[in-house]
Amino acid sequence: MSKHSRRGRHENSKQEFSSPESRTAGQETPAASEAQAVESGVSPESADTLKNPPPEHSVEDQTDQGVPEASLHGSLQEHGAPAETAAEKPAKELTPEEKIVALEAQLADAKDQYLRKAADFENFRKRMNQEKQTSIEFANQSLLLDIIPIIDDFERALQAAGTGQKSPADFDTLCQGISMIEQRLSSQLESKWGLKRFDSEGEPFDPNRHEALMMEKSAEITEPVVAQDLIKGYMLKDRVIRSAKVKVVMPKENKNE
Repeated sequence: MSKHSRRGRHENSKQEFSSPESRTAGQETPAASEAQAVESGVSPESADTLKNPPPEHSVEDQTDQGVPEASLHGSLQEHGAPAETAAEKPAKELTPEEKIVALEAQLADAKDQYLRKAADFENFRKRMNQEKQTSIEFANQSLLLDIIPIIDDFERALQAAGTGQKSPADFDTLCQGISMIEQRLSSQLESKWGLKRFDSEGEPFDPNRHEALMMEKSAEITEPVVAQDLIKGYMLKDRVIRSAKVKVVMPKENKNE
């Protein structure tokens, strides 16, 4: 081989290692990679493996390439893949006989609860009726406790009137004492219990408040008027609980009409 031919081959090899196209975008030519691997003591095949690792294959790729599906699921479970839970499995369908037994048990439970509720309600109703009756029987207890001291006052007045000879002054004192007892009773009933006595003399006759026991006619009036209170009337709060017994004066009829 001539000297000129060897020089030309050496220049061509230099151009391959140092050509601008091969160094574009930071890439090396296969010849440069092979020379670098030889210098570092790594074989060209190992260098290619390290530089370009084989692509990872998914389960679908392995399935497409002929890998058995059972082995794939086994490998997934070994690596911690979640298996099918018990909730995802279909529930066992009951037979007609089993359904009947379950419904009968539900019916018995519902019947038992109904009977318990009915018994509780009946006991509650009886207890409420008993408490209501007790409240009615002892509703006036407080009122009676307020009247008892007034009765004691009347007893003391009667005892004082029945002992020894009485002078007119003692009789006047007795009358004043009885009058004070009556005033005490009336004021206590009105202030604490709302029982109020009303006067009707001189007022127009009202059938809702008055009951006429006596009647006379007069030509001086044009409408019925209460002339006299025979028995006082009483109101509880705003309701008339006893009408007043009164004497009424009626207008005299005109014979010319």
